[in-house]
Amino acid sequence: MKRLFLQASAWILCILLATACKNAPQNMNGGSYKTMEVTRGTRTLNQNYTAVINGRQSVEIRPQVSGTITQICIDEGAKVKKGQTLVIIDQVPYEAALQTAVANVKNAEAAVATARLMAESKEELFKEHVVSDFDLQTARNSLFQAEATLAQAKADEINARNNLSYTEVKSPVDGVSGMLPYRVGALVDASISTPLTTVSDDEEMYVYFSMTESQILSLIRANKTLEEALKQMPEVGLQLSDGLTYNHKGKIDAISGTIDANTGAVSLRATFPNPEHMLRNGGSGTIIFPYVKENALIVPQEATYEIQDKIFVYKVVDGKATSAQVEVFPVNNGKEYIIEKGLKEGDIIIAEGAGLIQEGTVITPSDSNDQPAQ
Repeated sequence: MKRLFLQASAWILCILLATACKNAPQNMNGGSYKTMEVTRGTRTLNQNYTAVINGRQSVEIRPQVSGTITQICIDEGAKVKKGQTLVIIDQVPYEAALQTAVANVKNAEAAVATARLMAESKEELFKEHVVSDFDLQTARNSLFQAEATLAQAKADEINARNNLSYTEVKSPVDGVSGMLPYRVGALVDASISTPLTTVSDDEEMYVYFSMTESQILSLIRANKTLEEALKQMPEVGLQLSDGLTYNHKGKIDAISGTIDANTGAVSLRATFPNPEHMLRNGGSGTIIFPYVKENALIVPQEATYEIQDKIFVYKVVDGKATSAQVEVFPVNNGKEYIIEKGLKEGDIIIAEGAGLIQEGTVITPSDSNDQPAQ
């Protein structure tokens, strides 16, 4: 029993000692800490944005007349020229319709000639007082009617010729064709849900991405107007879906004039050259947008600490650590912060372990002190 009592007493004593050590105030007498002088420098910081790649002109090819496909004139994925025939739809009914329209025109022309002769004859007879004014006007009206019928017949002929020409489905642009979901014998019409194919002009590619409203506003404030901001946009890079960087730079040449009400984002367009035809319509990638910060105050991230999403550093003032809240540029390289407010050039700050120091700690600079940021 005595042994149990002694063991319990020992455990209680250990707990009391541990609690006392925990609650004891930390040493404020200071120690040796690495410090640095805040200096200015130039950094290029990259921000990534998810992007969608489209051809400069991507056209869905759909038939304008209905019928059965009788011939496919291209291979899937082939380069095509403007005006090149892609697909031929059964022409027989449309050739017959054209022949009928041509015959109707000839019939109408004969009717006009007959009506004109009749009207001219009535004119002469009316002058001789052989026919009445009523007979003359009736002949004239018959001529007008025949001429109207001829005009309608000619319009039908034009329509028939157009329909026949539409049986040869042609590419409206130079580009590369997509896949062909229909085969010879398939019945198609203008209302099909899936197009015959898609032709994409891929000499240049449009890459679309989005920025937040606040980012766009920041760019506008920095350049005073949206037009000037667009002019000052830097060249951007493109990371492809395989993780590799595209060989050519792009230029942002369009900013949407509206904000997406659902996402609060603003769409932008960058144009990239595509001489090797590596970029394909419908592809995806990541825009690499560079922010070049010149003459900026730069501090390492290890010299900062955070409290409730606010960033602080410890300045050395009169030999003691003095906390200072700072505002940083929202983009960083993972190692450094660009300081926008809270510090000035020449300030001395704790360079490492800021989160382990207390306000008012006496600072003794180490041998590697006052090294500016590289």
